[in-house]
Amino acid sequence: MPIYNAPITALDKTEVLRYAGFRGETPFPNALLEEACTEALTLTKPQGIWNIYKYDAATHMILSQPSFCLASNNLTHHLEKAIEIAIMTITIGSELETKASASFTDGNYTLGLLLDAAGTAAVETAADALNKLITTVSAKRGLKTLWRFSPGYGDWNITNQPQILKLSDGHLAGVSVTSTCMLLPRKSVTAVIGLVPAEKELSATQQQNNNSNCQICQKQNCIARKEPNK
Repeated sequence: MPIYNAPITALDKTEVLRYAGFRGETPFPNALLEEACTEALTLTKPQGIWNIYKYDAATHMILSQPSFCLASNNLTHHLEKAIEIAIMTITIGSELETKASASFTDGNYTLGLLLDAAGTAAVETAADALNKLITTVSAKRGLKTLWRFSPGYGDWNITNQPQILKLSDGHLAGVSVTSTCMLLPRKSVTAVIGLVPAEKELSATQQQNNNSNCQICQKQNCIARKEPNK
């Protein structure tokens, strides 16, 4: 697949604050939030890529070469009606992360925190955009998409990260993975998206929803956790 590099033109400031751990009233001037978001839009350089593979739901196998078994009850249940899987990688690059680190080093802790949160919001925005593109392309083939599922969600072990990165050809977007399964640049996302025949009925939990992954996650005290009605 070609590299996806559509620019991000806006960030949801509510999401930035959520990723920074703030809900409701904040203890800093709104101008600082504006500065962080503007800086983030200037420094982010989204790059993404995806591949599509046949999927055997009965055996939980991605029919790649070689094939790859999905060892996750949460994920395989989610994919029970899928016949193909799109595997994606998206990153916003490392420049914003460098800027956030420099702010912390200079003692501008609040700005550093907001820049880091803006980076998380930016990569999620980019992932949503790539997800939407995959949905559009799949619809033309008579397939509908489930919400995306990443290594580390639910009971899907983060140790699957290297294989998912490889299957997506994520290295072509400039993304690598460390021995501890951390993606580099850090503001990067890998995910699988189930593709289901259009005539198949989906359950409410299988339909695309921007907080479905939060509802299966066991980290109940996560500061970035999305509420069910969000």
